[in-house]
Amino acid sequence: MNLSTFIPNSSKVDVRLWIKVIVYGLLLINFAIYFKNDWVIASHTMRNGGSFLDWTGAFATTIDESAWICLLILFELETYILSDEPLPRAKALLMHAVRIICYVSLAHTLYAYTDYLIDLSNVDVISNATNLCQLVAADVSYAYNLVYTELNTTNCQILSTASQFYYLDAPENIIVSDSAGLNIEINLAWADVIEVVAWLIILLTMELTVRIQDRGIATGTKLKVLKIIKLMFYLILWAIIVFWLDLEHWMFAWDEFVWISGFFVIEMNMSQWRDEIIEAENNEKQNTVSG
Repeated sequence: MNLSTFIPNSSKVDVRLWIKVIVYGLLLINFAIYFKNDWVIASHTMRNGGSFLDWTGAFATTIDESAWICLLILFELETYILSDEPLPRAKALLMHAVRIICYVSLAHTLYAYTDYLIDLSNVDVISNATNLCQLVAADVSYAYNLVYTELNTTNCQILSTASQFYYLDAPENIIVSDSAGLNIEINLAWADVIEVVAWLIILLTMELTVRIQDRGIATGTKLKVLKIIKLMFYLILWAIIVFWLDLEHWMFAWDEFVWISGFFVIEMNMSQWRDEIIEAENNEKQNTVSG
């Protein structure tokens, strides 16, 4: 793709550039918000310290967001800025190295979410605790729908009237919830795992599409199959948005929407790239006929 497409001579180019500026700006704002949220939650879950993996698990969302921002930048380079330019070996190796680091980060996120889901599936009822106020002396926080509240003698009677409670973070045992809170936590954990898997599959389809188009191919069965698979998993992400809206996690739903928009920008790039490949093929055919 020629760099001349950056020149805003047409309203179509202007609109695309403005969409990119807005979407990428929103993604950076979201990153800052999620880092703050991870920090607040970690102040409860990690207040007694932990291993390196515990800390990276506590900031799994921040790590995940960082990796996706880097991958988005790589896709922007590959599908728009550098799509017509053969890369020098050093730059190509650097981009591959960054991509590998991003994949490792995403694999860590999937590991952290899956590990947490397994832990939640194996929690035990706290013995000798039939009232939340009995746990005030244990210096714990009560969790419900991702809201964490430090227990005290005043709020313990308001937060839950259940008679069974669970530690959500064994063996640290500083986060407690009741059966209703545990069920929501498990459902949220499942949503996190499904979301990461869906995005990884979408990422794989885009990687393969880029590699195919990089060989000058813009049509064919492979591209159609990849597009269908990608659309299926985008539908799953939209279903997850509905799930988060139902639980009133507006920020999660908004973040998902903005990320889908971010990759819609990449889809615009790839569509324009395909049009250029097809146009080049048609011009070549016309030149061959006229010659």
